[in-house]
Amino acid sequence: MNPYQMMGAKERATLKIRQLTPTDAENYRTIRLEALKNKPEAFSSSYEDEVEYSVEKYRDRFNNDHTYTYGAFNEDNLVGTVTLLCETKKKIKHRATIVAMYVKPDQRNLGVGKALMNVAINKAKELKGIEQIYLAVTASNEPAKRLYTSLGFGTYGIDRHGLKINDTFFEEELMVLMLA
Repeated sequence: MNPYQMMGAKERATLKIRQLTPTDAENYRTIRLEALKNKPEAFSSSYEDEVEYSVEKYRDRFNNDHTYTYGAFNEDNLVGTVTLLCETKKKIKHRATIVAMYVKPDQRNLGVGKALMNVAINKAKELKGIEQIYLAVTASNEPAKRLYTSLGFGTYGIDRHGLKINDTFFEEELMVLMLA
């Protein structure tokens, strides 16, 4: 039984996952900056870059037809996010990528991440032509790797110097889920 299933009915009832809209931009910006500041090695974007982004820039992210960002809400609080990016070039339209996966620390190990990932995976399955979902995860992030593996993702490579923060390199494990 996963942790989300072990939560009480009242706690489960308060968790809702839905696609974010432009009206969620301010809340998304807040959780995004928290993620980038607290776990810089987990994202290719940096806090220093995105703190300069306006709410309008985030609002624009929710207004295109090839990006799907989902939020997990505990009551009215945004506690987790994930984004599915679908490729638009003809030769790689069969691919999508998971990015910006984050769950607030007090919501981890409750099944929130798994629920978010399942929504993104199910969206990819609904979309015409998506056959593969890619993601990159910091190689030392064992909890995230266990989650992705439990959902069927497999490692196809290691990017030895995937990220560089100051003078420190972080390996990224490259993973894929085959849908077709």
